[in-house]
Amino acid sequence: MEILYLLIPLSIVLLGLIVWVFMWAIGSGQFDDLEGPAHRILMDEEAPLRIAEKKEAGGDTGFNNKGHDA
Repeated sequence: MEILYLLIPLSIVLLGLIVWVFMWAIGSGQFDDLEGPAHRILMDEEAPLRIAEKKEAGGDTGFNNKGHDA
């Protein structure tokens, strides 16, 4: 039972240290995404735009809704 007098404060101190290190990491930019913008340039976004352009022009969007009960 006496060990709880040591373990409870020790766990609270350890938890406080973990929270402090986590807040420091967030504040110093450790979790910033440096590679995401570089990969986003290479992604092809033409397919959704083509569907939208066909829809605006009144063309076929490739979806057949005939006979489909909603």
